[in-house]
Amino acid sequence: MVKHQPLQVYERQLCLSCITGIYGCRWKRYQRSHDNTTKWELLWSLILLFTFSLLLIWSYFWWEADNDYNEFNWFLYNNSGEWTDGTVPILATTAAGFTYIAFLMILALCHVALGQQLNLHWLHKIGVTASLLTTIVGIISVNQTWTQEWDIIPISLQATGPFLHIGALAAATALSWIVAGQVARAEKTIFQVVVVLLYLSVLLGLYVLPLYITSPCIMDPRTLKSRPEVFGHQGAPMLAPENTLWSFQRALQMNVTGLEADVAISVDGVPFLMHDLTLRRTTNVDEVFPDRKTTAASWFNWTDLQQLNAGEWFLKNDPFWTASSMSQKERNLTLKQRVCSLEQLLKMASDHNITVVVRLRRPPRDHPFNSTWINETLQVVQNSGLLQSLVMWTKDDEREQVKQWAPGFIQTSLVKHSPEHLHSSGIRGLLLRYNQVDADEITNFSKNNISLTLYTVNEPWLFSMLWCSGVSAVSSEAPHILRKVPSPIWLMSPRTYQLIWVSADLISFAVVIGIFVLQNYHMIRYRMSGIRSYNPEQIMLSAAVRTSSRDINVMKEKLIFSEVRNGGSAEELYEEQCFDSYTNQSISQ
Repeated sequence: MVKHQPLQVYERQLCLSCITGIYGCRWKRYQRSHDNTTKWELLWSLILLFTFSLLLIWSYFWWEADNDYNEFNWFLYNNSGEWTDGTVPILATTAAGFTYIAFLMILALCHVALGQQLNLHWLHKIGVTASLLTTIVGIISVNQTWTQEWDIIPISLQATGPFLHIGALAAATALSWIVAGQVARAEKTIFQVVVVLLYLSVLLGLYVLPLYITSPCIMDPRTLKSRPEVFGHQGAPMLAPENTLWSFQRALQMNVTGLEADVAISVDGVPFLMHDLTLRRTTNVDEVFPDRKTTAASWFNWTDLQQLNAGEWFLKNDPFWTASSMSQKERNLTLKQRVCSLEQLLKMASDHNITVVVRLRRPPRDHPFNSTWINETLQVVQNSGLLQSLVMWTKDDEREQVKQWAPGFIQTSLVKHSPEHLHSSGIRGLLLRYNQVDADEITNFSKNNISLTLYTVNEPWLFSMLWCSGVSAVSSEAPHILRKVPSPIWLMSPRTYQLIWVSADLISFAVVIGIFVLQNYHMIRYRMSGIRSYNPEQIMLSAAVRTSSRDINVMKEKLIFSEVRNGGSAEELYEEQCFDSYTNQSISQ
């Protein structure tokens, strides 16, 4: 006697249709398959996974590089000669690419969870390939033009590592549902063992990862040092045109304790403030002196420099996307800005009794003040009335002579040396980029009474991390942002972090064990009930027909839906199908 299973009338599953349709353009149920994924599609799945991982790193890099967007745009300006915000197209394409690839990854995981065969559509394959190649080109470009910025990843991980670990642990725990389902449905023991071992290896790695996570903000809060001093790098260039009196006034309004400026010298011996070698980016030299727009700034006399507008470009280019928030009064002040002299800056610093960081640039070789530029600058400093103890002198040229003329200057080096070498050279301070020292070196310099100032620090997370490290001062383009950071963003004791770490591991382990037990329990129940597959997509028109070809099954599915839509009953279809099954079984025997 032949036993039959009841006919399962297929119910529409919109969610499943969308998953298989969007991923592989398999919108019809008879286009889907529960067969094993082909090797070719497995290869594309690996390519998709690799692309997702690479884009994840690339996205994280640009997310944390927000501190240095202005530096990147300045590099682009030096190469192209035109000021543009190059980060906008990069961020837009990165966000679009990562969203697209992440969406495909989610769909692929849904296929695995539902037991569907992976079959990525050829259009998606083109998209994945384009995303992969674009990301690789971007990484190579950054590696060639902005190599030092890769340091932002290990530095930022000191601030984000503990939280990223919790997120990764939560994701791995959630994936246990898919892994457990695959293991429960697998018929080969070797496959089950390999999958379980791989998953447990990843999980164990995440459980012990905090042993290798270090952060200066994991410390005893009682040992936290005082808040670092904040110097206005070129004033407050996010709020006003850089190296102008208005920019320095805005910085003073943000309660900075020092001002940092780039100093050049004019052809008639007047030290003035200018970051670039030329005047094109920050003045209207193209309009006033069109035939001299590429001439070095040091070849202009002070009278010519005073004819230039140093604020109009800020409103036009809006380099920090802040011009739109300025009041009409602030706009009018911006439009009135001229090239600022060192004398004007020092007078302002003297009136407010704050420190000035002087970064000198030597004039060209055939410049009339090429050999006496330091003397001219020293003369201006001495005549300004500013206390020598408030001047940080950073130039190595003729340093010994400067010490004799101005013994009270804070001699500061732009090159990292050992504390012993610095003491022997009479240098009391260092001015370095924030990626040039680590937490241990910061502690060492502090113990040896070397004042350490790091630039350029604009983001609260970086400021907080350097604060926990014990940095004495930072130079910032965003004093208005750091002003809102009265304490480190996060700070926890080692004991607290250990408690969070162990608790998260225990919760994750308990959830994973529970999921595996639950999945195996469901599989045992289904097998005991005689159903070989518990996937709702699996439609078996007859238990007796085991060797029907795919074409026959497709025709039967179409016939069933056609009859149901035309008013046929499921019972009649069931009786007809049972008769067909019995006939097929008899013929096969």
